Amino acid sequence: MKKNLGILLIIIGAVLQILATCIPAMGDLLDYNLYTAGAVVLIIAGLLLHIFINKKLEVDED
Repeated sequence: MKKNLGILLIIIGAVLQILATCIPAMGDLLDYNLYTAGAVVLIIAGLLLHIFINKKLEVDED
């Protein structure tokens, strides 16, 4: 599970982007920029987490 945590964050960020674009009611709740910024932060954090966790697991296996 720990190995897939970064991928999970990337998927959540992508789903948030899709929801903010496709559901007009979400725009009424908050500004679209907040959803976009939150999704970008999740995607970048997920990507970095995925890289660091996989490098650490690769080093531990050797």
